[in-house]
Amino acid sequence: MGRAAAAARAEGQRRPKVAAAAAKKKKKKKMAKQLQPLAEAATQEAEEAARRGRHLRALCGASGAERALEELVFGDSLVAEEGELLQRLAGPPPLRATERGSLLRDSSDSEVENEAKDNFLPSKKPAWVDDEDEAEEKIDMTHRYKKDMMKSDAEKTLSKKQFKKRLQEEFQRAMGGVPAWADRENRKKSRRTASDSDSDEDDDLLCRTGNFISNSESLPRGVLQMKSCLPANQERLAGGKLSTVQFHPSAQVILTAGRDRSVSLFQVDGIKNPKIQSIYLESFPIYKACFSADGEQVIATGTHHKMFYVYDMMGGSIIPVHQVRGMEEKFVKNFEVSPDGSFMLLTGTSGYLHLLSMKTKELISTMKVNGRSTASAFTPDSSKIYTYSKEGEVFIWDVKSRKCLHRFEDEGSLEGKCIAVSRNNQYVACGSVSGVVNLYTTDVCLKENNPKPVKAIMNLVTPATSVTFNPTTEILAVASNEADEAVKLVHIPSYTVFSNFPVFRRKQIYLTQSMDFSPRSGFFSIANNKGKALLYRLKHYSDF
Repeated sequence: MGRAAAAARAEGQRRPKVAAAAAKKKKKKKMAKQLQPLAEAATQEAEEAARRGRHLRALCGASGAERALEELVFGDSLVAEEGELLQRLAGPPPLRATERGSLLRDSSDSEVENEAKDNFLPSKKPAWVDDEDEAEEKIDMTHRYKKDMMKSDAEKTLSKKQFKKRLQEEFQRAMGGVPAWADRENRKKSRRTASDSDSDEDDDLLCRTGNFISNSESLPRGVLQMKSCLPANQERLAGGKLSTVQFHPSAQVILTAGRDRSVSLFQVDGIKNPKIQSIYLESFPIYKACFSADGEQVIATGTHHKMFYVYDMMGGSIIPVHQVRGMEEKFVKNFEVSPDGSFMLLTGTSGYLHLLSMKTKELISTMKVNGRSTASAFTPDSSKIYTYSKEGEVFIWDVKSRKCLHRFEDEGSLEGKCIAVSRNNQYVACGSVSGVVNLYTTDVCLKENNPKPVKAIMNLVTPATSVTFNPTTEILAVASNEADEAVKLVHIPSYTVFSNFPVFRRKQIYLTQSMDFSPRSGFFSIANNKGKALLYRLKHYSDF
């Protein structure tokens, strides 16, 4: 019993020692396993240091002839550069404790400061200068993509600076001036003012809830969102060709007139378009009818008459104007009303233009163009008149002095047909017998005798007989009355045609006689030879 107890006590004392030894051995294995990557890294660093040493010894072992040749080719700075190169190859020196602390503090600096420190390098002189690099490159202006920018034959070559300036001029001419985003000075000023009000705007934004996503104000190109409505004159279709369609300048009313000797007014709602009134002019097929600027009168001219009618809508009376004193014309057909409501311009024969007072219908003055005038248009401020001659020239008149300010030739025009000026007075559209509609900027038309159009619209293959801009100058409608479905809507300022109008392989427009947009572009109407005033709702515009 005594021996067994002693053996048990000895066994109990030996077991903790064995367990402690096993634990110590296991801990050593774990530490060796953790230190193994560090040892491998140290071995790799030693091998890299040995490789750099061999490379440095190879660089330093160059012969005297080789070093002289290098100095001759690369200059006297070779020694300093070689020392710098050797220092870079040797790697950065080890950091002391104080340097490690400063490095940790520098890491908290801004990214801009660190980038500026990294990019700072001492400037070096070039080893040599090539004379050909200094020579200014010349741009060949006779290339087919650049020859349109030549102002004269002497400009066959331009320097890079001159070519850059010319591109800027072409861009400004196409855009009608310097865009706001390209004007640096104004942008800086706007940024200063915007920065002052940013905090207030942020506070207002955070105080409101709702939908902050809205439609773009500018009309997108490509596809025009539109809806076909019932004809505007559905309740009274014309018996023959409908020569005129026009929206009232302020009311939600549309005017139609045609060869059936009637003038009709309809209320436009896009659903029923109820008729308001119709008047009948006996033995007077209507060539053109138009609202006055205030919308209180309708002027109508006939196809083969010397007289014209004035319909007073407020008084309900029809006033015939049999003769204008001082004007000797066999027929009175085409005319225009000034936007300010002061003047009425009658287009006569042999190039004569008769300016009448809209109030009294009396002759104020007569102007004459070289050749025969086919179409005229007032500027939005009623200060100028653009007259398109049958010979392809455009005359610009001053209304006050009745003098010709300037004239220019429409590029490629054989015979002028129609003309229109945009509501913002930025563009002039000229339609010719070839079907080409040239779009110009007004500032170029007032300066040059042979201006270049910003866009030549060639989508019509028959004579262009109607052109009109929408009130926002985002759409230009061009049409011909000699081919079915010959209507195109052009997006401005991209100068591209909307692809979804007219509808492909679906004849509904026929021969276009007249076109017009409502005062806020909500509706677009086309008068055709079937006696219908086709009506379309332009969904991009919310108002009538």
